[in-house]
Amino acid sequence: MKVADIISLFDGVAPIKLQENFDNSGLNVGNPQTEIAGVLLCLDVIPEVVEEAIAEKCNLIISHHPLIFDGLKSITGKNYIEKSIALAIKNDISILCLHTNLDSVREGVSGKIADKLLLENKKVLVPKENSLRKLVVFVPESHAEEVRKSIFDAGAGHIGNYDSCSYNVNGLGSFRAGVDANPFVGEIGKIHYEPEIRVETIFPEYLQNKIISAMLSSHPYEEVAYDIYKLENKWNSVGFGIVGELSTKMEEKDFLLYIKEKLNVKYLRHSSFTNKTIKKVAVCGGSGASFIKEAITAGVDVYITGDVKYHDYFSIEKQFLLVDIGHYESEIFILEKFYDEIIKKNPNFAVRFTKINTNPINIF
Repeated sequence: MKVADIISLFDGVAPIKLQENFDNSGLNVGNPQTEIAGVLLCLDVIPEVVEEAIAEKCNLIISHHPLIFDGLKSITGKNYIEKSIALAIKNDISILCLHTNLDSVREGVSGKIADKLLLENKKVLVPKENSLRKLVVFVPESHAEEVRKSIFDAGAGHIGNYDSCSYNVNGLGSFRAGVDANPFVGEIGKIHYEPEIRVETIFPEYLQNKIISAMLSSHPYEEVAYDIYKLENKWNSVGFGIVGELSTKMEEKDFLLYIKEKLNVKYLRHSSFTNKTIKKVAVCGGSGASFIKEAITAGVDVYITGDVKYHDYFSIEKQFLLVDIGHYESEIFILEKFYDEIIKKNPNFAVRFTKINTNPINIF
């Protein structure tokens, strides 16, 4: 198995093109054609992790946080990033980073927290915006099924838990073939009327080239009439955070103990108690304080995230319980997702969890 195969595997789970504009998910170091001897999983890449990979004979490191965020003008070993890069290159170790693309999928970072807390009826807290497109294509009746199948196979037609979604309207198309045309139906120089079906379907913007290519290859016409519309609909199955419900209500203090037990958290910070029971829960791995307003709108009883600032605790006005479990602590479970996806495809593959605690925050 090559590094490229692992990249392809995770692109099917959390496409790289779902990452935020500021991010640098993907292969940060290495050659995609390198044969993999073993994989080491971590949250952050630091020199000690690279040394561990060398000792364990793992020539691929998969991390959640990208090693390279900003542009590099030199690699002289002046910080942990440059030291890690130099050490990895010297020892032919590739580094694959899966960050906000994995934050954005339902079964990603926040989904793992929700699973650990046994939440039910899960939905995305902050659905992705400006990412959906609508394709409208006009197809002769004889080829409508073939064209629909091709665009569905390319990734169009997914709405929530449903696939192969389209709307179809019968109509009559007209055209006149020019002297240089090679018409599928009709004659040169004569207006032709053809029974056609208007096929409408939805798709994520990042798949546009693939879907259009599939449509054109399956469509019988020499010149295909189609339209693409940018939609303002939110993409409810992709985005940040998860909202779900506990099977039974819990008192606030009991729920804090529940968090510590289920998420293996020793310490947590929280806002003032609201004296309400906990039923509806929102979670967001990493730095999720910017989504406090969305949690309020969702009507949750508690919002669990990391990196909450001092004034954030005032902003909620006791509308719910705000809990900060820590950035590292809220994301560490994604390593289990890495492991499960690789082992599911390759049961005998050598995959190891790092033994290095890369959390830069210490509590005295």
